[in-house]
Amino acid sequence: MREGKEPIEIGLNAAIVAMVDNDPCILRVPGQDELFADALPMGPFDPRKHRTMEIGLRGWVAEQTALSLGHVEQLYTFGDRGRQRPRDDHGPHVVSVGYLALTRVQPEQMPAIRLAGADFRSWYAFLPWEDWRAGRPAILDEVILPAIRQWLSRTDETDYASRGLKPSARVRIAFGLGSQWDEEHVLDRYELMYSAGLLAESVRDGRYDAIQAHGPTGRGMDHDHRRILATAMSRLRAKLKYRPVVFELLPDEFTLTELQQTVESIFGRSVHKQNFRRLVEKAELVEPTGATSTETGGRPAALFRFRREVLAERPAPGLRVGRRG
Repeated sequence: MREGKEPIEIGLNAAIVAMVDNDPCILRVPGQDELFADALPMGPFDPRKHRTMEIGLRGWVAEQTALSLGHVEQLYTFGDRGRQRPRDDHGPHVVSVGYLALTRVQPEQMPAIRLAGADFRSWYAFLPWEDWRAGRPAILDEVILPAIRQWLSRTDETDYASRGLKPSARVRIAFGLGSQWDEEHVLDRYELMYSAGLLAESVRDGRYDAIQAHGPTGRGMDHDHRRILATAMSRLRAKLKYRPVVFELLPDEFTLTELQQTVESIFGRSVHKQNFRRLVEKAELVEPTGATSTETGGRPAALFRFRREVLAERPAPGLRVGRRG
């Protein structure tokens, strides 16, 4: 490297999602301290060893955790100065390429994963306001929206005249004020909360002296990993509507109830059972195996499998589900 040039390191961060106990969980590794005890797994990209970044990602994930990744896609390149060391930005500048990856995890794999210092944790532990399966989260009206309104009252929106939407308009859209909540605006909500000082990361990065809210706003993550997670959640929720990637998270054979619960868990909201089943039938995404399962504890439930022929039949075979009620 020529003298005077700042060294740059390229890392591959992965939001690795699996269904564990009917919850969409991410693979997390230890962070740097108690407040930021969680981080996304990260591995190096070595252009001399890896022909592509995706090959590099799959390689170090398999080596470190024994997990085999299914669907993998690149999210974004995160390269802001100070993102790795906010208060002491010395040493190589770290550029991370964020990925969304889906996998299936079996109970017998957990010892090897834990031996590597990793574990799975619900993504709603980090972004609790995104989980509407039991109704509108209380944290929105008790903590987040009051603090957001206080932030808006202190914000001079004339500063945003040439930078697109004003903060008040962004808040209305992201939080569904006067309209319907859109589950895809995860990243928008996270970034507004960061700007308003509602997150531990806002304090860590020197934007605020204290969190501007009186209550929990999810588990903090090392570096900017919670932002990467929000990006991954946004992408997966959008993806399910036009690609059948949900089947990457299910076993080869499953019941329709298991399929519905997985879809609801990812979207973070309940859907009407009969409407969902009509949608699945109309979309011709699954086919019966002829076998049944008794694991539900009630009447035997028919088992289905993903009908892969649909990929060649339609350009966008996804699940555009409606809400319950």
